Amino acid sequence: MQRSGMAAKVSMAIGAVLLVLGVAVFAVRLVHEGPYAMPRGTNLFSGVGALLLGGLLIWPAAPRALRWLALAGSPVVLVLGLYATMAELEEVISLYATDSAGRPAELRLWIVEREDGEWVGMPRTKAIEHGLDGAEVAILRKGETRCVVPVLHEDRPTVRDIHARKVEKYAVAQAAAAIGLYPREARDTAVSLRLDPCPGP
Repeated sequence: MQRSGMAAKVSMAIGAVLLVLGVAVFAVRLVHEGPYAMPRGTNLFSGVGALLLGGLLIWPAAPRALRWLALAGSPVVLVLGLYATMAELEEVISLYATDSAGRPAELRLWIVEREDGEWVGMPRTKAIEHGLDGAEVAILRKGETRCVVPVLHEDRPTVRDIHARKVEKYAVAQAAAAIGLYPREARDTAVSLRLDPCPGP
């Protein structure tokens, strides 16, 4: 009976943590100025997953089998949710583009500055999928929207330098790199894009 009571308390505690984390995944984006950026992809999965699993774990009438399944899935959701939340604590910009199907896409990116301008990095496939190289797109940074022209750079010294600057600037990148969730050095598939101002009228 005592073991059952302890298991229930542990389950409730984990459930409460997951519920708080699920809310945090959505709420953390409110710290940035400008329109709200809805979580997408893995971030959305982690937020919704944390809310669902957390609710299941604190539900007193939840079947034992479902509770065990929720406990089994909670570490994955916990790690993804923490990363999704922490990645938004520091500066994040939105780049408004379109994908290969012509659908609007909001890309949430870390940004760094160098003497030659503003830079972001991403996998080459992502840059090509959204047709970023040479396109005129809108950027939201610090609550202000303006037009930029991303210029794709694939030379390894530039890509490595921009990636290193991101790791240096963002504490979450350093922490994630330490546990293997984020590459400490730029991968071979990564590219960098300099965000040049759009030409005047």
